[in-house]
Amino acid sequence: MSLKFRLNLLITLLSLAFISVVGTILVNDTRISIRERVEAASRVTVQLLDTVIVSSALNPEYGATHKVLQSFLQSLGYVRSSHITLYDMRGNLLYESPESTFKSDIRPPEWFAKLVRPKTEVVERKIRYGTLVVSSSSAGSIREAWSGFSQLMWVGLGFFVLLNVMVYALLRYSLRPIQPILASINRMEHGDLETRLPAFKLPEFDRIGHSLNRMAESLAAERQLEENRQLTQLIQSHIEDERRSLARELHDELGQYVTAIKTFAVAIVNKTKDKSPDIAGNAQTIVAAANQIYDGMHDIIRKLRPGALDNLGLSETLRDAVNYWQKVHPEMRFNLSLEGALDQLGETLNINIYRIVQESINNALKHANAKLIDIQLLVEANGLELTIKDDGVGMILSAVDQTQHFGLLGIRERVQGFHGSFNVVSEPKLGTTLYINIPHSIMDKNK
Repeated sequence: MSLKFRLNLLITLLSLAFISVVGTILVNDTRISIRERVEAASRVTVQLLDTVIVSSALNPEYGATHKVLQSFLQSLGYVRSSHITLYDMRGNLLYESPESTFKSDIRPPEWFAKLVRPKTEVVERKIRYGTLVVSSSSAGSIREAWSGFSQLMWVGLGFFVLLNVMVYALLRYSLRPIQPILASINRMEHGDLETRLPAFKLPEFDRIGHSLNRMAESLAAERQLEENRQLTQLIQSHIEDERRSLARELHDELGQYVTAIKTFAVAIVNKTKDKSPDIAGNAQTIVAAANQIYDGMHDIIRKLRPGALDNLGLSETLRDAVNYWQKVHPEMRFNLSLEGALDQLGETLNINIYRIVQESINNALKHANAKLIDIQLLVEANGLELTIKDDGVGMILSAVDQTQHFGLLGIRERVQGFHGSFNVVSEPKLGTTLYINIPHSIMDKNK
């Protein structure tokens, strides 16, 4: 499921949820309004008829009360929101008020009428020689309410369609750069480092495009000059800057969008879980998808640039990395020993030590078939000593062309870039040990 489709689906669900909530509020307000209107009209009608009844009783010369009421009702005619019937003492119908003709051409659907129709209230008066019955009638008010509600429904439907069309067009335009970006990344993965991205109108994608172009340029230069120690160190530094820039772009830009999507979806869940559980369920699915995207993004950021290195220093970054490897490979055992002033080495040395450990562990995980990896890092007066040992299958160093093993070559180039020493000790079935030493004088220059 593509990002564009998910965003379109999210906007559609949000629009439907908004329309549903607004519709529910309108129906509830309409029901209350009709109920109050009908109750008020019924009270006024009953009070009017009570006045006629009392007047007839006080003035017997007017005739029998039921006759007086019959005459009065016939002259009164239709009374809105009330249905009036008059019976004689034998139960014969003397009068029945005519039905409402207000908006009689409108036929509201039964579901709407059931939602807004108030409870019918009946008032009965025993009078001389008869019975008067007044029942509340909401038919006219319901027809009037449906007239306005149906117009709002059409307006809402038009707004929903227009909004989705506009959002789809906007997303299609805004996310158009994703395809060339992905295509360029795919070509880079297959070794085509000459590929370049064009300038994009949107600043976020333009920055990402520039970052990828600079990364491609750096990687191309690294391939051409991989045996030149000084240039290799400069390229690696440039790559780290671009990795940090790209990681920051992913965290700041994509992280905000994912967080916004999750926030909207959580709000929908909270607002609809009682009244519309199906909408809440869909919104919860969006929350889960947003969490997956967020976790995946942080895995990518971790690989590009460990955030802890800039914030917490080398010690905590290595501990965090070892904990991560231990979690991913529970069948193995990792030992980490740190001694000395490790958090005063400087940024350049920090990232290179981290990359050396990272590459060494990756090599052991891929090729050594080891069960134990031991990492020891010591900073003392003479300099920095790093030892990485595994109990894997080992190798015959004399039979290994280390210039063709880019993992070892990259480690060697990093160490030699600091005028340090790099040695590998390995024997078949006895594991492999890497010894790295960087002199104190070089450490001081890189602080």
